[in-house]
Amino acid sequence: MTTSPQESAEEREREPAPPVQGHPRRWLILGVISLAQLTVVLDNTVLNVAIPSLTDELGAATSDIQWMINAYSLVQSGLLLTAGSAADRYGRKKMLATGLALFGIGSLAAGLAETTGQLIAARAGMGVGGALLLTTTLAVVMQIFAPAEHAKAIGIWSAVSALGFACGPLIGGFMLDHFWWGAIFLINLPVVALGLVAVVTLVPESKNRQGDRPDLLGAVLSTVGMAALVYAIISGPGHGWTSGRVLATAAVGVLALFAHWESRVPYPMLDLTFFRDQRFTGAVAGLVLITFGMGGALFLLTQHLQFVLGYGPLEAGLRTAPLALTVVLLNFSGVAAKWLARLGTPVAVLLSMVLMAAGLVAIATLTGHGYAGTLLGLLLIGVGCALGNPAMAHALMSAIPPAKAGVGAGVNGTLAEFGNGLGVAVLGAVLTSRFAALAPVAATSLPAALASARGEGERRRVLDAFSSGVESSQLVGAVAVLLGGVVAAVLLRRAERADSGVVSA
Repeated sequence: MTTSPQESAEEREREPAPPVQGHPRRWLILGVISLAQLTVVLDNTVLNVAIPSLTDELGAATSDIQWMINAYSLVQSGLLLTAGSAADRYGRKKMLATGLALFGIGSLAAGLAETTGQLIAARAGMGVGGALLLTTTLAVVMQIFAPAEHAKAIGIWSAVSALGFACGPLIGGFMLDHFWWGAIFLINLPVVALGLVAVVTLVPESKNRQGDRPDLLGAVLSTVGMAALVYAIISGPGHGWTSGRVLATAAVGVLALFAHWESRVPYPMLDLTFFRDQRFTGAVAGLVLITFGMGGALFLLTQHLQFVLGYGPLEAGLRTAPLALTVVLLNFSGVAAKWLARLGTPVAVLLSMVLMAAGLVAIATLTGHGYAGTLLGLLLIGVGCALGNPAMAHALMSAIPPAKAGVGAGVNGTLAEFGNGLGVAVLGAVLTSRFAALAPVAATSLPAALASARGEGERRRVLDAFSSGVESSQLVGAVAVLLGGVVAAVLLRRAERADSGVVSA
C-alpha cells in the first residue's frame, strides 16, 4: 500500500513545522550532536592509515581490509532507514543516546580485537550504533532550527561530516605514530562519554507519535542485498568474476525483493513515492557518487602514500589533511553557502562533481611526479565536497515532510555509507585486478608481493604494478563521479522547473 500524491500533500499540511524562531539553545545543541557525529564519520576512514599495521600484525589480506572498512559501512547503510523510522516514532533523543552507547561498546571491542574476524565483527557492531547516531543528528538539526536557518545549519553539519571523513587518516596517523593500532578505536570512548552527558542534559526530545513502525524485514532485505553486492565485487578478483557475477545477480534479486516489499508494506522504511520528486532522485544520485569518489580515493591514496612513497602513518595523514581543511574553511566561513545561493542547486552540484572528478584525475596522473599533484587533487576534491555535500543534503531533506525528518536523515546517511562502501569495494577491486595482472609475483597484498620478490628489479616492478592499479582505480572513480554529477544536475534542474510551473522539455 503506497501513499498517493494527494494524500502525501494532505499529510504534509497536517505535520508540525519547525519553530519560526528555532530552539533557544540550538547552536549549542548543534555543537553537541556534531561532536557525536564526528566520531562516527571518523571511523569511516580512520582505518585507511592502519592498513600496513593490520597487514603486518594481523596478517590481513587486501580483501580482509576491505571487509574491515565495509562491515562498518554496510551495517550502517542497512539500518539507517529503520533507525530513522524508530527515531521519529520513539524519540530522537533516546535513539541518539542509545547510538552513542552502542558505538562506545563496539569501539572497545574493536580496540581489543586480536584477529581479523574479531575486528570485522566489532566494526559491524560499531555500525549499529553509528546508524542510530547518523540518522538522529540531521533529524534533530531539522527540528531545532527555523526553516530560514536550515541551509546554514546543514552547511555546518555537512562541514563536520566532511571534516570527520577526511581527518580520519590524520588522526589515525597520529595515534599510530604513538600507540598500537587498537588505540584508533579506544580514543572514541572519552568522546562517547562526553557526548552522552551532553545529549542527556541539552538535547530536547522530539518525536512523531503517529510515525511509522520500524520496518525490520525491509532492513534485513536491504542489508543482505547490499552486503551480497559488495561481496561479489570484493571477491571477484580473487575467486573469478564468473562467481562474482552470479552473486551480483543474487544481490540484485534481493534488492528487487526489497523494493517490492517496500511498495506493499503499509509502513515502509523507504517510501518509494519519494522518488517521484526529481529533487529527491537527483540528490540520491549525487550523494551516492560523491561519497563513492571520496571514500574510494582516500582508501587508495593512503595506501599509495605509505606502501609506494614510504611515508609513515602520521606523514600520510598530514598529506591528506588539505582536503579536510578546504571543506572546513569554505563551509564555516560561509563561502560555500554564498556560492550555492548564487549558482543555484543544480549548477552547484554539477560544478562540485566536475571539481571532484578533476581532483581524482590529478591524483591519478600527477602523484608520481611528487606531492604537488596530490595536493592539487585534494584541494579540488575539497572544494567540490564543500559545495556539493550541503547542496544535496538540503535538496534531499526539503523533498521530505518535516515529521519524517528521521527517515530523511536515514536516507541521507544510507546513501553516504553505501556510496563509501561501494567506492572502497569497486575501486579496491579494480586495484586488485590490475595489480594481479601486472605484478611479476602472485600475492594477496602488496607487502606479501614485496616479500616474495627476488631482487631490487622485481621489487620495483611490483611497486609499479601497484601504482598502475591505483591510477586505474582513481580514473574509474573520476568517470563515475562526473556521470553522477550530470545526472543529479539534470534531475534537480527539472525539479526546479516543475516547482516554478514551467514544463520541462
